[in-house]
Amino acid sequence: MNKVWLVIQREYLSRVQKKSFLLATLLTPLIFPAIMGVFLWLATSDTDTDSLRIIEVVDENNMFFLESSDQYAFSFSRVDPEEGKRMVIDGERFGFLFIPKIELSQPTGITYFGEKNANMGLITLMESALKKRIEEQRLFQSGISPEVINAYRTDVSIRSITLDESGEEKITDATVNYTIGFLAGILIYVFIFLYGNQIMQGVIEEKSSRIIEILVSSIRPFQLMLGKIIGIGAVGLTQFLIWVVLIGTISSVVVGYFGMQMPQQQAFEMANADMGDMVVEQSGVQDLLQVISGIDFVQLVVTFTFYFLGGYLFYGAFFAAVGAAVDAPSEAQQFMFPVTIPLLIGYMGLFVFVLNDPNSQISFWLSIIPFTSPIGMMGRISYGVPFWELLLSMGLLVGGFFASTWLAAKIYRIGILVHGTKVSYKTLWRWLKSSH
Repeated sequence: MNKVWLVIQREYLSRVQKKSFLLATLLTPLIFPAIMGVFLWLATSDTDTDSLRIIEVVDENNMFFLESSDQYAFSFSRVDPEEGKRMVIDGERFGFLFIPKIELSQPTGITYFGEKNANMGLITLMESALKKRIEEQRLFQSGISPEVINAYRTDVSIRSITLDESGEEKITDATVNYTIGFLAGILIYVFIFLYGNQIMQGVIEEKSSRIIEILVSSIRPFQLMLGKIIGIGAVGLTQFLIWVVLIGTISSVVVGYFGMQMPQQQAFEMANADMGDMVVEQSGVQDLLQVISGIDFVQLVVTFTFYFLGGYLFYGAFFAAVGAAVDAPSEAQQFMFPVTIPLLIGYMGLFVFVLNDPNSQISFWLSIIPFTSPIGMMGRISYGVPFWELLLSMGLLVGGFFASTWLAAKIYRIGILVHGTKVSYKTLWRWLKSSH
């Protein structure tokens, strides 16, 4: 075990002391706040009056009205359509909306002219305003006053409450659960691929440089493989924890620079505001706070760490075996297919099944089978998973790690010393059956 620990130390220190590791660890967290800062700067600069985009509107029905927004102002006139197009070409107007005489039952022929392609936001804004007005006119013609319809219209908001076995009620929010499951599943998928490839590249480099032949003279191949997998995994966990701290800190600074607040700060201040005003909004904030307080963040962090490490260790053994079986990265592609397919199944299953229906049978099996459970279970965990399912999934993942390590070791101990031989699946099968 002491030799394994020495390999872990070597793999860990040799990577964290590299300039490339320090640069990636320190610069990567700057990307997200930088992107956030650019978007916030663009959002604040778009509110200037100089950036207001004027759209000329000709309505031959004398019926429509479009309300201006922070970005777009609508100017109604009776200019000739050709004159409206000319105003766009000359830069006098950002766009020109022409509404000819239309039949309310089939409103066709409405056309927007612009020097630039119209964005989805602008088209949606105009379509929704015109649609609402046409619906009101059709109701009026059928003998129903639009005021009557508006008086009966109301928004419906469903409050989601989860009941436990004791009957205790807990407010939940599907959007929050979806977001947590989405981010956790994607992070695990990315990190397994990222650090698994690092294992494969490291093994190929040591094999091609013949350093491995010196190492195996003093340490068993299995111990070397295990130490390499754990050491690189520790590097990944260290980098991830640093990223979480730096991204959170720098993002708070960037948001504060623009005079804004992080969502949790806004929720805290609004929850502690005077109860005299904005009763409905404070009720929504209180519900949000109850949703957040109802999430077991300790369980979430512990579970994420377990599946992050468990999934990495499970697949890391296969990546190490692939690296030991080939002499160059280009030769590894043929053996990567059976390794990546289960990961891709878990990735696709996260979106198609788990996040949409975390309690379905297929979501259950995706979170139980070791090949997909690191991604599948993290997609379900925020929705609440029975303890026995979580325990079963963890137990099978641990068992899967030992099984994958045992299988990979049989390939590793032979392949690591084989040079210049074209390895095939038949060759790998022969190595697996070998008892030496």
